[in-house]
Amino acid sequence: MKPIEFELERTIRAPIDQVFARIADIEGHNDWMAGTGSMLRQTRQTSPGVPAVGTTFVDETSQGPMPGEITELEAPHTIVFHWWEKSKSGKLKFEGWPSYHLQPSGAGETLVRHRGKLVPYGAWRLARPVLRRYAVKERTITVDALKASFERDPGA
Repeated sequence: MKPIEFELERTIRAPIDQVFARIADIEGHNDWMAGTGSMLRQTRQTSPGVPAVGTTFVDETSQGPMPGEITELEAPHTIVFHWWEKSKSGKLKFEGWPSYHLQPSGAGETLVRHRGKLVPYGAWRLARPVLRRYAVKERTITVDALKASFERDPGA
């Protein structure tokens, strides 16, 4: 079965290096995602060092903890996260690959293409239409919060 895939675009009034730095700062997501209505409650980097390919994290969500890692990072243009959720018996329920593809767009602006890819497993595959709507809603909250964070605090 094909994965659920979609793309969202936003133009952010900030230079590409600042936008990339904000996305790559895993624990910094706690600042700009707070109060957005997202399922994300808190995120925590679980491996030491500067974010790079292989850096691990745990998202504490309204659905429970979801571990993940960075699978691709090419500053300041691309970052791909991979997360998964397993059942109590250890079987995969979902896997997701949210990715950000950035390019300069005008004076001091950045075009952000956010691609969502979600793969449901087992009985969850039957809920594909509902999962797609939920995923698009959740990822829209995320890119809108990223954009709003620069409108509130452009230099941070």
